[in-house]
Amino acid sequence: MEKRIAFYTLGCKLNYAESSALSREFAKRGYKVVNPANQADVYVINTCTVTEHSDKKSRNIIRRLHHTCPDAIIAVIGCYAQLKAEEIAAIDGVDIVLGANRKGELPDEVEKFIRLGGHSDTNRKAIDVSEICSVEKIFPGFSYGERTRSFLKVQDGCDYKCSYCTIPQARGKSRNFPIAELVRQAQEIAREGVREIVLTGVNTGDFGKSTSEDFLDLLKALNEVDGIDRYRISSIEPNLLREDIVRWIASGTKFLPHFHIPLQAGCDSVLRRMRRRYNTAMFREKIELIRSLMGDNVFFGIDIITGFPGESEEEFAEGYRFLQEINPAFLHIFPYSARENTPAALMENQVKDSVKSRRVEMLEELCESLHSSFIDKNRGCRSKVLFESKQKNGTISGYTENYIQVFRPYDPELIGQIVEVEI
Repeated sequence: MEKRIAFYTLGCKLNYAESSALSREFAKRGYKVVNPANQADVYVINTCTVTEHSDKKSRNIIRRLHHTCPDAIIAVIGCYAQLKAEEIAAIDGVDIVLGANRKGELPDEVEKFIRLGGHSDTNRKAIDVSEICSVEKIFPGFSYGERTRSFLKVQDGCDYKCSYCTIPQARGKSRNFPIAELVRQAQEIAREGVREIVLTGVNTGDFGKSTSEDFLDLLKALNEVDGIDRYRISSIEPNLLREDIVRWIASGTKFLPHFHIPLQAGCDSVLRRMRRRYNTAMFREKIELIRSLMGDNVFFGIDIITGFPGESEEEFAEGYRFLQEINPAFLHIFPYSARENTPAALMENQVKDSVKSRRVEMLEELCESLHSSFIDKNRGCRSKVLFESKQKNGTISGYTENYIQVFRPYDPELIGQIVEVEI
């Protein structure tokens, strides 16, 4: 009898790419991949641990699944599983927990669990408590469940030591696939009819550490892949967004005028406490360089953490003014969340939750204003939109090169097509 498997994926696009790769492997082995809202024989929760809220969300999903489907096999992978495997294994209903090094072995572990009798008293949980220093393997991943866009994993891990972050512990050292392998994967994506690829990684711009290659050479090689019309870079650290990379993208390539750049704080004293590798002057220079080469309609998405330990009202106000000055199109806002085994968790002057909430609200209002202004600035412009397959309330939508979502009356003929429209 055909077994059904469902994936719950939390967190970053990297997790989505890895879940997609695992789902394809299960499909090859005869499993039917179903929507997680449907009943399944196996549930995989691919976890995130960037905040305490992420951990709590994973635990709630596990408990809900076990309550509604007590006979289902529950397997947990991802960053939370790497850092706290034993904590997860103690939750009722969890059968398999695999850390970063062994997530690729999940199909084998599931089938082994079934062969040994599933939930019988003689079968033990499969729990992998990986040592942080042993996270050396790199698991490939790309998605093409959506016919128009794919997330391609090019890099994993991080060598940075930001004072608030556990991701280097969860993902290991910076490492990557060879350019030739990524080109092969992009060609496979193209054969599926996908028109756009988003490059993703933990520290994407750090590409090349393990293969002695260069990020710009990767971009140039991917630019030559037939069938792929558009590329985006999911996120890149400002110190790694080199001038030669920007100038090449601006020279007339398939890479779009859309940059997601983590700032985290618009105040230099906070950036120093965060142990970030740039200051606001460098960040401003990168934004100004890109606009000088690519125009004022470039989409900038910026990550911001508010309520970092010791962040005073004056520092918050300074950061707020900086955001107004650089005028991005969108803010991804995160209230600081203390994580175990990080220097920031031990810092004095932890900011109260009520203060964080107030600042988040202020930043959300600023984001709404910035995004509205960006869209208004683009009204009347002509832009190319790649329409997606999703239908909502009788409409079809897609994104311009500079990441403005455009809606049209639903027309299946538009799916996967790049159409020039007036905003």
